Parts: sequence; structure tokens; C-alpha cells
Amino acid sequence: GFCEGKMTADNEIDIKEAFQRAQKGHNNKAKLVASLKSRYNKLEDKSLFHEEFAHYLKYAMIVYKREPAVENVIEFVARFASSFQSPPKTNEEGEQQQEEEEEEDDDAEDDHPFLSFIFNFLLESHKANSHAVRFRACQLINKLLGSMAENAQIDDDLFDRIHQAMLVRVTDKFPNVRIQAALAMTRLQQPTDPDCPTINAFMLILENDTNAEVRRAVLSCIAMSPRTLLKVLKRTRDIKENVRKLAYQVLADKVHIKALSIAQRVSLLQQGLHDTSEAVREVVCSRLLPAWLLRLDGNIIELLHRLDVENCAETALETLKAIFKNIPTEELLQNQVELDNRRLIPKESLTCENVLYWRALCEFIRSKGDDGDEMLEQVLPDAATYADYLCGYLKAVPVLSEEQRADFNQVELVMTKEFISQHLIHLIGCLDTNEEGGRKRVLAVLQDMLALPQTPSSLVFLLTEKLLNLISDDHRRIQTVAEIISDVREPITGASQPVDENERRRQQVQLAEVKVRILEAKQTLEDCISAQEFSQAAELKNSITDLENRRNQILQDIAESNQVADKEVRTEKNDPDTLLRCLTMCAELLKQMNIKTRIGPTTSALMSSLILPSIASAHPAVRNMAVVCLGTCALHSKELAKTHMVLLLQIAQLDEVKIRISALRDIIDLLLLFGFQLLSETAATEAAPPSQSSPENQDDDMAVATDEKADVPEDTAQSILVMLSEFLDSEVSDLRTETAEGLAKLMYTGRISSAKMLSRLVLLWYNPVTEDDIRLRHCLGVFFQLYTRESRAHQEVVEESFLLTVRTLMNAPATSPLAEVDINNVVELFVELTRPGALIKPSTNTEEVCVHDYMAVRICGEMLKDPTAPEVRLYAKTLSNLELSRDETVREDLQTLLQQLVQVVKDRVCLRALEKMIYQLADSKEQAELLSTTALQPLDVNADGTYQNRKHPFSNIFITSAFTHFLVSPSLFGYSDGENVPESASMVRPSRRAKTAALEKTKLDLNPLINQEANVS
Repeated sequence: GFCEGKMTADNEIDIKEAFQRAQKGHNNKAKLVASLKSRYNKLEDKSLFHEEFAHYLKYAMIVYKREPAVENVIEFVARFASSFQSPPKTNEEGEQQQEEEEEEDDDAEDDHPFLSFIFNFLLESHKANSHAVRFRACQLINKLLGSMAENAQIDDDLFDRIHQAMLVRVTDKFPNVRIQAALAMTRLQQPTDPDCPTINAFMLILENDTNAEVRRAVLSCIAMSPRTLLKVLKRTRDIKENVRKLAYQVLADKVHIKALSIAQRVSLLQQGLHDTSEAVREVVCSRLLPAWLLRLDGNIIELLHRLDVENCAETALETLKAIFKNIPTEELLQNQVELDNRRLIPKESLTCENVLYWRALCEFIRSKGDDGDEMLEQVLPDAATYADYLCGYLKAVPVLSEEQRADFNQVELVMTKEFISQHLIHLIGCLDTNEEGGRKRVLAVLQDMLALPQTPSSLVFLLTEKLLNLISDDHRRIQTVAEIISDVREPITGASQPVDENERRRQQVQLAEVKVRILEAKQTLEDCISAQEFSQAAELKNSITDLENRRNQILQDIAESNQVADKEVRTEKNDPDTLLRCLTMCAELLKQMNIKTRIGPTTSALMSSLILPSIASAHPAVRNMAVVCLGTCALHSKELAKTHMVLLLQIAQLDEVKIRISALRDIIDLLLLFGFQLLSETAATEAAPPSQSSPENQDDDMAVATDEKADVPEDTAQSILVMLSEFLDSEVSDLRTETAEGLAKLMYTGRISSAKMLSRLVLLWYNPVTEDDIRLRHCLGVFFQLYTRESRAHQEVVEESFLLTVRTLMNAPATSPLAEVDINNVVELFVELTRPGALIKPSTNTEEVCVHDYMAVRICGEMLKDPTAPEVRLYAKTLSNLELSRDETVREDLQTLLQQLVQVVKDRVCLRALEKMIYQLADSKEQAELLSTTALQPLDVNADGTYQNRKHPFSNIFITSAFTHFLVSPSLFGYSDGENVPESASMVRPSRRAKTAALEKTKLDLNPLINQEANVS
């Protein structure tokens, strides 16, 4: 429809012209295709056309670079070829129905002759020696298959041939060929076939191809099935960010949320939202989450049901935050939390999901600052109302009896209620507590809840934290918590026995009788006196006194029994649950206190009455919390730290693993805060912990950096290091990790400076035993980089530990896991860490001696010790990777050492590397004469096979004054990889403008080539 009227001969062009015009991007390709096709259709014998077409196509196919002219030609060829595919309804691409095939056998060609020709031509070319031709062949097959209709069919034989060819090409040496081959196979996948070779090849590539772009190409086109899903999920943890990004996009676009298990959904969100790359996090927020919500009709609570929020609350909260960020503010309040008119969720409708949503929403609005205040009032009540609501809910959480604990459903119900309680307590942080009345009510509720024995113990630390957040003054905090602890530990109990009613009645009757008898006696007494019977009166008087005493006795008894009923008794409770509650509150208090707050009388009282006695408790949980409290308390007072260091050291070696780890953390924290001088002030004799190591193990190398070295008893600091060193060999991975992390902190802060310890940490990092210990590997991986970037002195420690580490690996027995470590990789790490440019503040002085200079001298010395050792080759390769400074003296010394080495090293590979080094170190003037005096002459070997030593092999090590400078320079050399390095002067990088100009000049035009050929042919 693009040509007016009937097509005439003028519209037809020959092949050469079509190819020439096709190179220009602005040419109308559809017109070119139409006129060339019109010409083709008129030809009787098509084979000449085919030959000529292939001839011109070859010009484009030998160009590997993505030149615009070549890309245009390829696009034109693909369009021309695909114009011969008839619409899929006629049986063109191989028949749609078997029955029709039989009926219309005459009509149905297998394929159009031009298509058959082009496919044959490309399939023959795919094995060419030239990678350009292989690339273009795969690219064209990809474009041809891609342009076929949705339901197109293809001849079985051709299908198999393409399939076989592409299966070979996806293993090509060149990544670009592999990419095109993979894309070409997209439409050859059969997801229903469990043994589909294409899908198997794709899965293999995803796992093993070293090139990220190839992995991306396969990710973009692999068909989704339960088998392939696992491989795609694995790519979300790929080393390259753009592969991870694409993996998340593919999951968002092609995988329904119901196709993933709960664990897979949670881990996708956990990793995706914490990815180191901003772009990947963005894709999770803007593509994956909206895709999931779309499939759940935008119901966020429903999405939370699809995650296991009770076991992944943190991830769920982060997910909600990510969702809220992409929702307009006004829509936030049309929320999915069913709040009643008090702006509360009715207690009976609270679920794990809606309480989490409510909390996340309030925290998100709160984070907007002043803008969010008005909105917050619409989703949260005032503080006093909320406090009463919380109190009511917490009191309703049932306490299970022993029998009920055996019933899993009951336990599950209580766990759910505790989960909801936790998040309701977190919401206190969003309340407006500036108003005094509301704040007091919240404080009162929190204090009551902490004092109630039936409050679940899992909520104690959270309640304490919120309580302390509401009180700003440390002394008030201490006072408040101490009072609560005292109420919990010594609750007020009523009288032990209730008053017996019968007893009380009996006493009343007795009292009445006595009173009557007294009255009678007094009456008689009066009568006797008036009758002047004095002797009888005296007797009566005595009996009245007795009766009155009796009356007073009875009154006292009655009063006492009444008093017993009202009497209050404080009894001390020492059961593990109570102690654990009190210690938890205490630990939270000590943690929240300002580090500068000193230990006052109240804290000391808690220490002596609660913390220290609990350290001797028989219950591990109580002991553990007491150790945490002791360590945190000691951070507030150097005196306490000195007093209890020995106790902590003993616990770290003798108790259960969890408690040992707590003690170890305490020790590390105290050493970080107070330094090793702390030990100088503890009596040296008692501080040394019993250790299995003999004194020989304690090398002088483990230097402890302190301000007052003289005061530190070496053996104490030493014994701590020996203890830590033993922990690094522990079977228990948690203890090992905690120790490694502690040592890393001590080294980074400069409390320890020890090449030996650093070597131990490097070996631990590489040791296959720690492969599954993700935290350890992550921690050390970060530490090595931070440590060496920090200062020149740190780089020197690394340099000092280099040979130690290499020797340990070289001498590792075959049975040791260290025997499996790749030494080359370890050496590369050391070279990278000690590069002058790796420092945060590199020195600008290139003349200055740098750490690599020391390393070079050290390596030469090591090689001279035993020139025939197997590691000499490794050392020679390392030498060529070093970035040396331009200091003349250093260079001369190194040359001397290298020349000595060349005399004694026999290995050819080494010799070549050493000669190259000498060549690079020398000035151009000296190069010729230097090389003539090295290995090009026969070696001076004595009759007995030893080498003649013109100079002693160590005469040059560590002699020059140059080796006393201490700052670092980024070398102006590029560094060599020891192979294929041009031995020319260092090249200057061209500017961007120069590059652009050069690029313009190199833009390819195929026309001159085509014309030149045409003249010859």
C-alpha cells in the first residue's frame, strides 16, 4: 500500500543498489524490500539472485563491530527474507494440520525457496572461523525467527538443524555470539517437555556463563516453568546488579505470586529491599510489589496474608513502607484498617496482619514530621485512650497452665496474641505524649504492666524500652526501674491465714461473759463496802483485777486477730522467671543510659542484690542475662570493669556456648572502651586466664597497642590474645564468628596491631570450613577493605602478614581444609589491599616509598632463601603485579636483588618474569647493557653446583634510608598482569573529545568495499 498504482520496472532495483541504499538509516526499508521483491518474483531462475544476494550479504557479515551501516543492512536482509512468509492461515511455514497437508500436497511448499536458501546459507556460515561471521549468522537467524507470526510453524527438519546449530553456538567463545544464539533459540523452547534441550541449555547458561550480558539475554527469554523458576530466583542473587535487576523484572512480569512459596516470596522481598544497588531496590518497589498487588486487586492486607508475617515482621514492615512510598498521600488514609469511631481497631478484630499494617501506616505518617501530624490524628487516638486500650488487651492475654501448654492450638493462640501485643506496644512510639495528662497515663500503664506477674515475659524488654523513652532524665529512669524491680521481686502479699469466724464468735462470747462478771463483782463490792465487810471486799477487789486482766487479754486477742487480717507482708521471690524479668528490665535500663552516667547507689544496690547473685544461678537464661547486665554495667565504671574482668574471662572459657558468647562480647566491649591498660590495673597474676597454650605459642608479634605500654602486664594481654586465638579454632561456629568480629573491631580501632592475628583472619576467611558462615565471611570481607583503606600503618601490618599467610598455605598438610584454598587468589587479595591508591587519602608524592616496595624486597628475600622452591613462580608473578614507587634508591636495590635472583633461579617462566621486571625498572639507556648481563649469558655455576655469589643475597635488604619514610603514593604506572604487557613507556589516555573525533572517522561505510569488489568481478 506504499506505492501508488501498479508497480513498474522503474521501481525495481538491483541487489547491489539495494544493499548500498540499505546502509543509510533514513532510507525507507519497506520500499527497498518491495522493489527488490518485485524484481525477485519476476525471475524464472532464482539461483543467480540467491548467489548474488549472498555475495553482498557477506560484506556485512564479516564486520563484528556494531556499525550503524552494518546493522541497517542486517535489518534490511531480515525484513526482505521475512516478507516471503505468507500469513500463517495458509499453510506456508510447514502445515498447520496434518490432514490438510495430505489434501493440498501440491500447493503446500515446505518453505519459500528464498527462505530455504537464506536459512541454509546462515546454517552453513555458523561454523565459520571468523567470530564476526558466527555473530552475524546467529543475529540473522534470531531476527528471522523473531519476525515470524505468533502461531507460525516451521519445517521439522529445518527446526532440528537450527536447533542443533544454536545449541553449538550458545557455547561459543565470544559472548556476543552466545547472546544472539540464545535469543535465536527463544522460540525453540518447549516448556511442556521435561527434557527440552533448549531449556536445559538455558538453565546451564544461567548457572555457569561467566558473562553477565549472556545471563541477562537468557533471563529475558527463558520460558517460565517450575523447573526454570528456581534458576531465575537464583539470579536475584547474581553478582552483577543488572542481572539481579532483570531477574526481578522477569519475576514481576511473568510469575504469578501464587506460583511462589511463602518462603520464596519472603526471601525475594528480604534480599530485594536490602540489595546493595539502588536500581535493584527500585525495581522491587516499582515493579515487583505493584505486580503482586495487581494480582490481589490492590488489597495490601491480602498481600500480608501471602507472607508469613509472624515470622518475618521486619520484612513485612519494610515491604509496607515501600508500598506506602508509591501511594499518594490522600489515598493513604482511605486505608484498609477497619478503625472504629475511637480510631482504634476493635479488640476482637485484631489480627497479625491488620495490627502490622496499622503500625506501619502510623510510623510512615510519623516519619513525615510536622506534615504528618494532622494525618496521624485520623489514624490514632489520644495517648490516654490508647493507653487504656493497650492495658485492656495485654491483661486479656491468657497465662497457660502446664496441661494447656501441651495443646499446640492453645500455644499458637497465645503466640499470636503476644505478636499483636508487641506491635501495639510499638505503636506507643507514634503517640503524641507532649500533653502531660496523656503521658502520665501511658507511664502508669507501662509501670503496671511491668509489675504484673502475668504480663508475658517476651514483652518485658519492649515495655521497658518504651517506658524509658518517655523519661529523659537518667536518674529518674534508674529510680523508676528500680521501683518496678522491687515490686516484682518483693511483691506485697496479704496475711497468710484468714480469720476463723468461730474463733472470733467464741472470743466475743468470752468477752461478754467477763464483762457481766465484772459488773456483778463491782455491784457486790459496793454492797460489801456499804455493809462494812472489808475482808470480803478485799477478796472481791482482787477477783475484779483478775477479771479485768482477763478482759484486756481477750480484747488484745481480738485486736490482734483483726490486725492479722489487714497485715501486709513483703516476701522476696527468687524463681527463675521473676529473676529473668528483673534482669531484662535492668539490662534495658543499662543499655538506654548515657555512657557517661556514673554508677550511683541505686545501681550499685541492683548490682549486689540482683546481678551478681544471678551469675551463680543454676538456670542458663538467668545466668546469661546477668552476664549481659554485668558487662553493660562495667562500661559505666572503670572500677567495676577492673573488678569483674577476671570473672568475665573465666565465664568466657567455662560456661555454655550462649553465655560464653555474651561474656566474650562484654570483654571485647570493655577492651574497646578502656583499652588494654585496664588489665594493667587488674592484678596481673589473677587476670591470666588458664589457657591450654604453651608460652612458645605466644609470639612477641602479638603487639598490644596501648598508651602506657610499661604498665601493661604482657602476660595478661597475651593470655587474652591466646584465648581469642584458640576461639578462632573452635568447632562452634557462633563462637568463632563472635571472636573474629571482636578481633576485627580491636584491630580497626587500633587496640591491637598484629600481623599474626591478621594472617589468622585472612586464613579463616578463605578456609572452606567457614563457607556456610555467612555472617563471618561478610564481616571479614568488609573489615579487610576498611582496615587497609584507613591508614598507611594498617597497610604495613597487611604487608607483614603476607609471607606468614603464604607460608601457612604452602605448608598446609594435604588433610587440612587449607590445602584446598587457591593461593593465587589470596596473593591477589594482599596485592590489592596494599596498593598505594587504595588508601582513603592517598599521598600525592610519587617519589615516596610505598608498601609495595617493602613487599617487593621481602618477596625477593624469600625467593633467594630457596630459589628452587615451588612457590618461586608464584612470587615472581606477584612481583610483576606490584605498583612500585619511583624512588631511585628503592629501584637500584630491587635491581640488585633481581639480578642476583636471575643468576640462581632455574625456572624458565620465572626467569622471563624477572627479566621483564629488570627491564621495566631500568632506564632505557641501561636496558640494553642490563639485559646483556643477565640470563642471556650462561649462569656462573661453581663445580659443586652452587651459584657464585658476587654479593651476599641479603646484603641489600633493608639497608637504604629510603625505607624509613611512611606515606603512600598512587603509582603513575599502570600495573602489569605479568603477561602480554607492551614494554613501552606508559601511554597517556586520550581525552573524550579526541575519542569522539576518532570514532567519527572510523564509522564504517561498506560502499567502497562493495564497489572495489564489483570492479574486480
